[in-house]
Amino acid sequence: MNKIKASLNWTLAIAVITLVLAAIFSIVSTFFLSGVTWGVGMFIVFLIVLVGIIFDTIGVAATAAEESPFHAMAAERILGAKEAVLITRNADRFANFCNDVIGDIAGIISGTAAAFVVLQLANSLGQGENTSYQFWISVFFTSIVASLTVGGKSLGKTIALEFATPIIFQVGRLFYLLQVKLKINILNNGKNKDKKKKKTKRK
Repeated sequence: MNKIKASLNWTLAIAVITLVLAAIFSIVSTFFLSGVTWGVGMFIVFLIVLVGIIFDTIGVAATAAEESPFHAMAAERILGAKEAVLITRNADRFANFCNDVIGDIAGIISGTAAAFVVLQLANSLGQGENTSYQFWISVFFTSIVASLTVGGKSLGKTIALEFATPIIFQVGRLFYLLQVKLKINILNNGKNKDKKKKKTKRK
């Protein structure tokens, strides 16, 4: 029952996070696409696709990496090693966030942005009212985006499986820098819980 409850809580939390992030990504992409040329819009679409590929690669690397190398690094007090341990220890949830949340959102937003670029391209060519012309441009451009997404993720998985440890170590270093420089604690290392327990015992 505890596992089911924890799973339901995580599912609810990830659903809310997805809702918020999807709205943010949609607003930001629409803002950047509005008023730009179709060439710049195409670049933005490919950039969104690249973000999805990168996060998918990181998610796969998290599930493929092992804890032991990071424990050895942490023993030598290498910065970012403790964060890497936490990532591998929570690989299922971390991969769920990277692959399913960010990856899927990037896929949806890139599709919407591609449709916007197609309309801009048709208008720039004086074919804004020609639905047949727009259809074939849409088929061509969507096919390119889809092939880049699938091909990129396939290559990313290969890289993730081959270089899982260095990839997660670099992500761990990034999280360490965010925590130290910007005071953003992305990973819950349990210190807050320990502090609460100690306060409770003292009372």
